[in-house]
Amino acid sequence: MDIKDLFSESGEIGKGVAPESPLKSLKTDLVLYNDAIKEVADEIAIEGFSVYPIFVAHQHETKLGELILDKNELGTQWTIHASSLEEFIEKGIIDEDKKGFFIQKYKDPADYMCLFVMVPEGANFVFYPYK
Repeated sequence: MDIKDLFSESGEIGKGVAPESPLKSLKTDLVLYNDAIKEVADEIAIEGFSVYPIFVAHQHETKLGELILDKNELGTQWTIHASSLEEFIEKGIIDEDKKGFFIQKYKDPADYMCLFVMVPEGANFVFYPYK
């Protein structure tokens, strides 16, 4: 799956200018989102959905995961969707044969949120500690 396929038609790739350092604004938003993301991560594990929650951070629209924190409603710069390793494999973002490698690199979800940060130039995984 191409990264552009994850954006809906209303999310214009390459249009508009991102802030000089989008990760600075993400860090600011994560301070506000910390408790909510931690609660959802715990819920995902407790309910048995996944032991590998992944939170998709984006500034456009995406078809990946379920909306949990909307930047438009919260007056922030980043929207967060909840997803999982299983969905990432199902959608072909992580190849089945790379699953073991991902799990080996995955940090303790009690201490770190796993973020899939999407920007128009691409996407990457980031592990950010809970406060």
